Amino acid sequence: MLQKLIAITLLVVSAAGHAAPKPVAPPTMAHSSALFLAGLANDGKRTVTYRAMARNTHFFLEEPAGVTVYVYDGTGYTKQAFLRGVKLERAVKKYSK
Repeated sequence: MLQKLIAITLLVVSAAGHAAPKPVAPPTMAHSSALFLAGLANDGKRTVTYRAMARNTHFFLEEPAGVTVYVYDGTGYTKQAFLRGVKLERAVKKYSK
């Protein structure tokens, strides 16, 4: 009986810990952003994993191949460099000087 109770408790705790993640998608999105995201995902054919950060006048987009660095020109961001094999923290440190 005690073993069954422990097993049920572990099952419930395990299931509660693996609840579905909360959605992060915004309620509205600019058309250009939607096209960019669709392009990244190759129109749903590829799963996309990335991290991003903005610091001062730079925007950093990390993907498995490296980090793309963008610079703000007053109206938008323009690609400045691609740092192959670099992680987000290192790129931010390099351009935050």
